[in-house]
Amino acid sequence: MKALLLIVGLCVSANTLFATEPLKVLFIGNSFTHMNAMPKQFDKLAKSLDQKVLVEMEAKSNHTLKMHCARPELFKTINSKKWDYVIIQPFSRELIFDKDSINEATIPYFQQIMDSIRANNACTNILLYETWGYKNGFAERNDTDSFDEMAMKIENGARYIADTFDLAIVPVGMVWREIVNKHPEINLFDADEHHPSPIGSYLVASTFYAAIYKRSFEGAPTTVYPAEQMKTIHAVTYKYVLSHIDNCDLRKNTFFITKTESNPTTKRYKVSCKSYFKNADSLVWDFGDKTSSKYKFTSHSYKQPGTYTIKLTVNDECGVRVYEQDVYFPAPPVRKKPTSNKKP
Repeated sequence: MKALLLIVGLCVSANTLFATEPLKVLFIGNSFTHMNAMPKQFDKLAKSLDQKVLVEMEAKSNHTLKMHCARPELFKTINSKKWDYVIIQPFSRELIFDKDSINEATIPYFQQIMDSIRANNACTNILLYETWGYKNGFAERNDTDSFDEMAMKIENGARYIADTFDLAIVPVGMVWREIVNKHPEINLFDADEHHPSPIGSYLVASTFYAAIYKRSFEGAPTTVYPAEQMKTIHAVTYKYVLSHIDNCDLRKNTFFITKTESNPTTKRYKVSCKSYFKNADSLVWDFGDKTSSKYKFTSHSYKQPGTYTIKLTVNDECGVRVYEQDVYFPAPPVRKKPTSNKKP
């Protein structure tokens, strides 16, 4: 598993993201998932940015998790592959009610789906897909009769589920709210004012890309939808996800390598290394210069410029896994000797 780090201070996460095999991602949800072929948009976006990924979905219109649990096809798909990520989208309106209602309508079925995922592969990363409020809220309740009020209720419900199961949240709904309130020229809603428009589904796919890969959208195509709108979605999504990475618990089972100093003049070449495998029995950083460290958070200085392969070996309930990432420190430029203008 490899990535190349070229820019000073760039922070890149890596887990199964840099495997030679494609990252296997399964989406489970309803029309908020399958509308406008959102998983396919995620697939195309990731591949356009040189990520190897295999994406499938189990999404049925108007389905709650209870309804999904009655579908043998869902569990057949769950058991069909050793998924790296499974994204679960609860039914939005179930999340606007109080905890007792969520405990009855959602929690048992979320648990059943999670148990099936864990039984198939204990190392699968399960992400909670937080959706958005309707354009004019849900009028049947006084406390959700506006977009912002419904959005906040959904966020609170999603956080309750995430806390219950110790899950990371993909904050689609909050990114959606950022765009709705600050960039109204981008129409995220379909004509029914509930479902996503095509570019709304692109925002969803972009949020998943930022949450899983934690990388910028530099180099992503901007020709599918209006270019300026796509650039705005890229910028807002990346900034929001990265600035809320801890609040959404998106560091789970990742590591970060940051090149903190690259100065050929002073011959200082330094990296910061942080791992977030909280259930690891042991871990070892190999810095590629015959030195190592067993600390979760550490830093290291190199004596010479060049390319170094940093390896992180993690031993946990999933077994022993080795992750690799390259860091590159350029050599100082060669100074040319001044030429003489003197005549012989």
